[in-house]
Amino acid sequence: MSIRLHAHSPLLNEAFCFGVATASFQIEGGIEHREPCNWDVFCQQPGAIADQSDGAVACDHFHRWKEDFALIKSLGVDAYRMSISWPRVMDANGQLKQEGVNYYIEQLDWLNANNIKPFITLYHWDLPQHIEENGGWLNRETAYLYEQYVDAITQAFGDRVYSYATFNEPFCSAYLGYELGIHAPGITGTKNGRTAGHHLLLAHGLGMAVLRKNAPNALCGIVLNITPTYPASDSAEDIAAAKMADQILNQWLFQPVLAGSYPEAVLTEPEGAAPPVEEGDLALISTPIDFLGINYYTREVYQSAEGELYQAVPEKTLPLTDMGWEVFPQGLTDVLVDLHQRYTLPPLYITENGAAMPDTLQNGEVMDTDRAEYIQTHLQAVENAMQQGVDIRGYFAWSLLDNFEWAEGYVKRFGIVYVDYQTQQRTLKYSGRCYQALLTERRQSERQEQRA
Repeated sequence: MSIRLHAHSPLLNEAFCFGVATASFQIEGGIEHREPCNWDVFCQQPGAIADQSDGAVACDHFHRWKEDFALIKSLGVDAYRMSISWPRVMDANGQLKQEGVNYYIEQLDWLNANNIKPFITLYHWDLPQHIEENGGWLNRETAYLYEQYVDAITQAFGDRVYSYATFNEPFCSAYLGYELGIHAPGITGTKNGRTAGHHLLLAHGLGMAVLRKNAPNALCGIVLNITPTYPASDSAEDIAAAKMADQILNQWLFQPVLAGSYPEAVLTEPEGAAPPVEEGDLALISTPIDFLGINYYTREVYQSAEGELYQAVPEKTLPLTDMGWEVFPQGLTDVLVDLHQRYTLPPLYITENGAAMPDTLQNGEVMDTDRAEYIQTHLQAVENAMQQGVDIRGYFAWSLLDNFEWAEGYVKRFGIVYVDYQTQQRTLKYSGRCYQALLTERRQSERQEQRA
């Protein structure tokens, strides 16, 4: 199994951007050099993390980033998507911490010197704990604190950043963190989830205005995750259930950003759970963006259920990843085409796509042919969507490194690079070598065309 694209694939065009992605809390460690965050506290709650671990060391990227960046360069990627740790660059008084700022500036300068485009995510779930203790994303004031953070850090970075995303997957922060309680801060309740989601989107809108001012030459947008919903049968009831799940779980965040309104199903939820919209909020939230990042991993199948709006079908019929998620590349094509038909879209980037697999290191190698095949089929799915008119500009493999996988701890491995957490040794997996070979082949093809 290798990762190959046909000679005239639009993904092999030099304008198409290939990259790898990480997130600060999942890889950095170095907690002694930053303020505490919500995930530090959540990890201490009994039973919160599958293996009772935390992010205190993680991949020790804080100390080993130059080694990791050399790996990135060796892959031949065009871009690297990374996130900024808000509690690393700002203290509890709202002042920049120069040590943290310098840490990222050194990385940005390295990337630019090596012709690797920095795609920066300004928030990837690690909220300063002092803000969490004041209500976190349930408190509207947090959106304005975020605005101040974005203003300060983007001024400090100057023109070093190619692209900014205001947020990564606000769905996960709101739904998993404040509604189901399985992510930090571990709060439950539909009303809490809707409130947190609205304040995250408000912060996005406020952040976009700051980015327009401070980073006028950068590509600015937001990254949303999507899990397409399919009916369990062709019955009218199951089709209606799948559509309702899509409205409440997916379009909940896509529609306000892209169309300036919430789905009716979100506004009419019982028990006063509708988002706390104030005058002018939706106009801010739907501020035009330069790009939309799409994170895709799998699909879900839904059926009707008495007394419920929808019910996920627990049985999975397709090959599964180590997360128990179906491998369903057609879902990526379907959802990209659906978004294209539903909204007036900016250019899209596939900002995360990958799979956790039960990797083993044997004789110094990880032969993850299943992950290589996953990437191969999903790149083909992207190409299929492009052939149907969807404007897609890039693809980022998730993840560069095995890392702290949130509530799963270190049990699940998503990386194209294997990390031995005892020794911190890095080993490029078979999938990583295939990705590297694809990009090497693309460069060689470009050079041949230039000589011709």
